[in-house]
Amino acid sequence: MPDTATGQIRLLMIDDDRKLCRLVTDYLAPLGFAVTAVHTGPAGVAAATGETWHAVLLDVMLPELDGFEVLRRIRQKSNVPVLMLTARGDETDRIVGLEVGADDYLPKTFSTRELLARLRAVIRRSARPATPDLAPPPEEIVVGPLRLQPEARTATLGDTPLPLTPVEFDLLTSLARACGRVKSRETLLDEIRDRNYDVFDRSIDVHISALRKKLGDDAKQPRFIRTLRSAGYMLVNPDRA
Repeated sequence: MPDTATGQIRLLMIDDDRKLCRLVTDYLAPLGFAVTAVHTGPAGVAAATGETWHAVLLDVMLPELDGFEVLRRIRQKSNVPVLMLTARGDETDRIVGLEVGADDYLPKTFSTRELLARLRAVIRRSARPATPDLAPPPEEIVVGPLRLQPEARTATLGDTPLPLTPVEFDLLTSLARACGRVKSRETLLDEIRDRNYDVFDRSIDVHISALRKKLGDDAKQPRFIRTLRSAGYMLVNPDRA
């Protein structure tokens, strides 16, 4: 959502390619984005955690600290949506980025239209819609000790808040709404993506692994998320298992 004071979307770009930063800034500025660019890993960490942003564009190859370490440090303090830029589009880089907490990835051969679409998608997923005064009570999904509030985009396990990325929250919400029923990887991919573009099945596995860690789950003896070979994933109520 745009900044209420300026009407602009605040975007932080962490990339040492100054020419690319200028090109992205020139393209996005007329579309309502206020882009701030920094060019080293430490500067990126400081900027990302020191101010409020609608999204971060993060390059993998950075001087002083690489993009993965920058993302690790950002995730210690913030769940801001992060779109990683990879020079080669290598699957290993994508998987590592997702494991660390990236919301999406984009090879550096991207088109400006693709960049805009992906930015809007991750920002839309993280937005918290306003609730009118006369609106009905907000939805709450309860699965044993797990509580999700989709409108507020908050999740708690017992009394402990769960620090979920936007993609993780959408994935957990999808599974929770279908508690006790299997969801295939293809169905989950369709539900957590805002538009159709090239994705790979392992991305779901990586996000599920991250969710299990945050839920304190064990893949071999899961309390919450079960894997059904060749079928997909299912969320179960541990109080009824």
